[in-house]
Amino acid sequence: MSACVPTRATDPTRPAQVHQPHSPPPTPPRRFRVAGADLSASIAVFLIALPLSLGIALATGAPLQAGLVAAAAGGLVAGRIGGSPLQVSGPAAGLTVVTAELIQHYGWRATCAITVLAGIAQLGLGCLRVARTALAVSPAIVHGMLAGIGVTIAVAQLHIVLGGIPQSSVLDNLVALPDQVARMHAAAVSMSVLTLVLLFAWPRLPGRTGQMLRKVPAALVAVAGATLTASLAGLTLPRVELPSWSSHALAGLPEGPVLGVAAAVLTVTLVCSVQSLLGAVAVDKLVSGRPELQGRVGRSRLDRELLGQGAANVVSGALGGLPVAGVAVRSSANVRAGAVSRNSTILHGVFVVIAALLMVPILELIPLASLAALVMAVGIQMVSLHHIRTVTRHREMLVYVVTTLGVVFLGVLEGVALGVAVAVGVALHRLGRTRITHEEKEGVHHVHVRGQLTFLAVPRLSRTLHLVPRGADAVVQLDGSFMDHAAYESLQDWQSVHVAQGGTVDLGGRKGTRIAEPVDSGHCRCRPWTPWRNHQCDAAAETGTPPTNASSDRQEETIEARPSGHQLARGISAFQRNTAPLVRDELARLAREGQRPSQLFLTCADSRLVTSMITSSGPGDLFVVRNVGNLVPLPGEESGDDSVAAAIEYAVDVLKVRSITVCGHSGCGAMQALLASEPGGALTPLKRWLRHGQPSLDRMAADDRPWARIAGRAPADAVEQLCLTNVVQQLEHLRAHESVARALREGAVELQGMYFHVGEAQAYLLAEADGAELFDHVGAFDHAGAVEELRHPA
Repeated sequence: MSACVPTRATDPTRPAQVHQPHSPPPTPPRRFRVAGADLSASIAVFLIALPLSLGIALATGAPLQAGLVAAAAGGLVAGRIGGSPLQVSGPAAGLTVVTAELIQHYGWRATCAITVLAGIAQLGLGCLRVARTALAVSPAIVHGMLAGIGVTIAVAQLHIVLGGIPQSSVLDNLVALPDQVARMHAAAVSMSVLTLVLLFAWPRLPGRTGQMLRKVPAALVAVAGATLTASLAGLTLPRVELPSWSSHALAGLPEGPVLGVAAAVLTVTLVCSVQSLLGAVAVDKLVSGRPELQGRVGRSRLDRELLGQGAANVVSGALGGLPVAGVAVRSSANVRAGAVSRNSTILHGVFVVIAALLMVPILELIPLASLAALVMAVGIQMVSLHHIRTVTRHREMLVYVVTTLGVVFLGVLEGVALGVAVAVGVALHRLGRTRITHEEKEGVHHVHVRGQLTFLAVPRLSRTLHLVPRGADAVVQLDGSFMDHAAYESLQDWQSVHVAQGGTVDLGGRKGTRIAEPVDSGHCRCRPWTPWRNHQCDAAAETGTPPTNASSDRQEETIEARPSGHQLARGISAFQRNTAPLVRDELARLAREGQRPSQLFLTCADSRLVTSMITSSGPGDLFVVRNVGNLVPLPGEESGDDSVAAAIEYAVDVLKVRSITVCGHSGCGAMQALLASEPGGALTPLKRWLRHGQPSLDRMAADDRPWARIAGRAPADAVEQLCLTNVVQQLEHLRAHESVARALREGAVELQGMYFHVGEAQAYLLAEADGAELFDHVGAFDHAGAVEELRHPA
């Protein structure tokens, strides 16, 4: 076999086609096929979306048909274009307050035009690739915004539940509530109570029969039950009114101050974008809990998701629909119902269109009180106790409360702006709250700094340091995790002057570890970004001076003759001196508790792959198995390898790892040897081992498989192509091991492919795009999801 790409099998009746390594063969046209899981999931999502869309339209004061238009646009447009395959978009409860305010100020047709402009703004933001900046917003602000919107929705819908009409603001609704309770409508209250009882009791039905019935969405059961009861009992109460589509109002130009319209567009853009992007991240976390989707459903591409949401808002607003955003309730139902592709989202939009055209007589039987009760329950659930506990644990309760109250009493944009201001103030307060103390013990002056040492604390630090007398012995202990440049220079200037005046300074960090000025490494391109550093940088420093031309030969001879044990001993000495104090407590804990790694990391034995560095992991985080070519031999008497199989079994069955990563790398010598291997000849140990990579070679040469791609481009050469293909093939070998197959069936473990380009210092994760394997940058995935898979859970 030559070193080039293996020749693919060809049909003798047609001329052979030779594909260069940098030019993968064209993939055959794919027929549109809908998996059964997508069809069933789309029906479940449709049954949830139909009543919720009508209810949200009712809560905003918009025409009820607008909710159906938005649901259809979210399913068809955002579902097809968006970057989150399993996220379901449509009218969201988080947009209810914003839309209601716009309708009151500008009217319905102008609100549709504002929705179109917001969609155009989202398209612009998506083209600028700024989607990830929205994730920089503090979660306390986002949760507070949703809680404030939820309170506003619940208070307003309570009036409809009681048979009345809501007021324009939360304060007015609260003031009018006692009078509304005194004048409650018995029929409306009874249907609302029935809706709430069914909504909360249906998911808790016991027994095997209950398990079967729970497959029907609770929202559909609640609204259908109230509708059927009201119809059979002949109750007189307001019901859904869907006017003819021929009189449906479309978008019109907004009238009013330009700044006011711009603020409205900004508000809709902000709320839609943040909610959709956070929803995409949440969907990724749900998908990661389904091992069968690994390799089939890629992680969300946030910029593309922003483009999809923008296009959906343009279409929805132009057709007279509500603003569109990703919806958590429908998205989680889509994932849990077993969806495997974006086809489920698209089909749910198709079903909404069919219902809007053919089911109008049935929809007009629904009591408005039942829809109001459903939306009120959604609003109450937006005030999440889990979110409150989370922000309390992170000491951000003030930001959460201020944002919530601001949204309730001032408005969404004002409340979010107020929350951002408070969050910045809290961060500055924490940054500037540094305690600096001075005391003298047995003639030694101790200066203790607790907290972050920034320029805000430099004046107090300077005053305290000048309390140390000239020529005295001083100990400065920094008990914080951050020191900026201004504080560092102030501390170093004082230290230099104090030492020059005859004093001594012992500068230490937490637990007494010394802090020294960084070593000058101007002659070296690899700086000490971790406790270890490249030993090549210290070769010239061994003698204290750089080598001269006269002594270079002698130095080369000395370095070459020096035993490798010298470098090993020097590294151990550096570890004991610098690194051991930093990790001693952690290693002592691991010694007591035993190893509890969360991931099995199977990679090549190549010396350039530093697993702890490229995964930002520490002691005890990874259970690492290394071999030549990161191969996973298939189980069996002839082809199996007990060492690798034993490690896999031990990691899965004993250590209970939650994920297994196969990591290949660029310039792999094993893959080069596999490509260049010739048939026949003596079977050396290396050749016998590399036979486990032959399936990867066959996979690369197969006609029926598209070649793997990396970051949207074709591999640079045949070696890189084989390296990528080998990762995919070894993941299939992993599934053949009994312990792994069992864990995958139980949902206890997930598989992940990874490729590390050594020269670029760039990691790529395996996903599937349009049926082909794609290795993409870690940055292309959800930073809260994909990266965490390779890091310690803490």
